[in-house]
Amino acid sequence: MTSRYFIRLAYNGSDFSGWQNQPNAPTVQAEIEKALSILYNSEIHVVGCGRTDTGVHASDFYLHVDLDNRFSGELLLFKLNSMVPNSIAFREIMQVPAEAHTRFDPVSRSYTYKMTFANDPFRPHTIYRFDQSGRPDFDLMNEAAALLLEYDSFFPFCKTHNDSETYFCNLTVSEWRKETDSEWHYRVTSNRFLRGMVRMIVGMTLNVGLHRLDIETVKNAMDKQLRLQKAWAVPAKGLFLSNISYPDYS
Repeated sequence: MTSRYFIRLAYNGSDFSGWQNQPNAPTVQAEIEKALSILYNSEIHVVGCGRTDTGVHASDFYLHVDLDNRFSGELLLFKLNSMVPNSIAFREIMQVPAEAHTRFDPVSRSYTYKMTFANDPFRPHTIYRFDQSGRPDFDLMNEAAALLLEYDSFFPFCKTHNDSETYFCNLTVSEWRKETDSEWHYRVTSNRFLRGMVRMIVGMTLNVGLHRLDIETVKNAMDKQLRLQKAWAVPAKGLFLSNISYPDYS
């Protein structure tokens, strides 16, 4: 008899073509399913809480899987951590109701985009180095970020050729913070996100901060739900899925 489990993990997405299985490309999901299938001597499939793109990281990620009880939770985490690459780390396992679903049940999701103005040789693949001359206007960037909280439809920040049936997103946090003088983070929380949305929002706020785009143009695009002519998606390496909140299953 099997039970449903949520497993919390983190991963560095630098060496992966995203979370989701793809033919002829390394993915986080494929590595995990391979390890579980070896442990249970049968084909095991997992469902993730989202589908991060190539090069995007997760400091807080959940998957669900149906397993028998041949291993204790502590032993299973130990075995999994010994079988997958060091770029994947399993943190916690918990039994949940059979109908619990990591992708459909979250109350909110949060992303963090990390940007630095310094040359950091120890984090070349996990932070975006802003190497243009001068610094963007921090206050203008935050003004542009806060503007998005007034809207609930985000077509201007969705990749073309996407499969979204709706562009509705309920943003509750959208702000830049100065972690240090040389490192700034953009944080955003919503019930859901569109494909490529966060990286395009970050690019928009940077364009505003660099005076290449004005707030009124952004407002007009949001009011009319039109794409920006000056769109800029920042590199994936600075983006982290940083928090997933679920209802209480107890």
